[in-house]
Amino acid sequence: MTTLTEAPASAAPAPATAPAPRGRAATTTLDVVRARGTLNAVVSRGIRGLSRQEQDGRWTGLDADIARAVAAAALGDPQAVTWLPSDPADRLTALVDGAADLTVSNLTWTLGREADRPILFAGVTCYDGEGFLVRDDSGIQHPEQLAGRRVAVQAGTTSAANLAAWYGRRGLEPVRPVAFATPAQTLAGYASGECVAYVLDRTALAGERAALAYPYAHRILDEAISREPMAAAVRDDDPHWYRLCRWVLQLLVAAEHHADEAGPGNRERALAEAAALAGRHGPALGLDEGWAARVLDATGTYGDIYERNLGAASGLGVPRGLNELWTRGGLHYAVPLQ
Repeated sequence: MTTLTEAPASAAPAPATAPAPRGRAATTTLDVVRARGTLNAVVSRGIRGLSRQEQDGRWTGLDADIARAVAAAALGDPQAVTWLPSDPADRLTALVDGAADLTVSNLTWTLGREADRPILFAGVTCYDGEGFLVRDDSGIQHPEQLAGRRVAVQAGTTSAANLAAWYGRRGLEPVRPVAFATPAQTLAGYASGECVAYVLDRTALAGERAALAYPYAHRILDEAISREPMAAAVRDDDPHWYRLCRWVLQLLVAAEHHADEAGPGNRERALAEAAALAGRHGPALGLDEGWAARVLDATGTYGDIYERNLGAASGLGVPRGLNELWTRGGLHYAVPLQ
């Protein structure tokens, strides 16, 4: 992990002393988080690579690291997170009710979710698409071969609607989705043979396949049937908190771009420059000027987070694909930090 500050994150200047954001309300989410001393973050109940509690109690995954990045910025401590694992159908409930400050739970950004609930999506954490996990010996090569068959889906996701749309547009017999309440139950429904396939975001399927007794007896079909921009969500009643979370995400992408542009051997200097550029805007966000350095010390760049949790280093080996920087053919575009 890159170190941008001489002192550890816990020794950084206390963010609570930073000036208030311009024009903010008397009490903001940031105030509440600081008074509590912890960030309340909704995550999944356990999907390897995204958010899962390990045997030693640690939460790992891309979504978990995004929550740590926000905690590092707001509280000066990336470990100051209270994890709120939720079933897919309940991922926004705790956020809307005020029990959570942030939802990072492989949640797809859709118009319906943002229009129908008092939430805003602060930014995309992972570009994905729904796909199918099937047994390698099933002979299934294409989604069309699943027409009319039982497939396992997680309740509360967009899977059933995506399946109906994809098969309907092609005039195929609809698949028969079987909904399960939790990821564990869904995986069990597939593993038992009750369902011939498991439908979920392809990135999440990589983690689910790894949890099976014989992972390499199963494979993920190449074709995706939907667009699934997974995103971090906050309530819509606090633009200052929304802005803070959005810029933590932007920083992670922009810092990777800075390091790429600087070239081999110049990563440390490039990340320090990115942290300084973003850091000077900290007071306007209600933070101190060390916030960006703390974030990058805690999690590294977006590329580091992806590699650690989903890339080759994770054992999952999920190609970055659309999650590459735009300069490498992906969709992550670095918003300027100056």
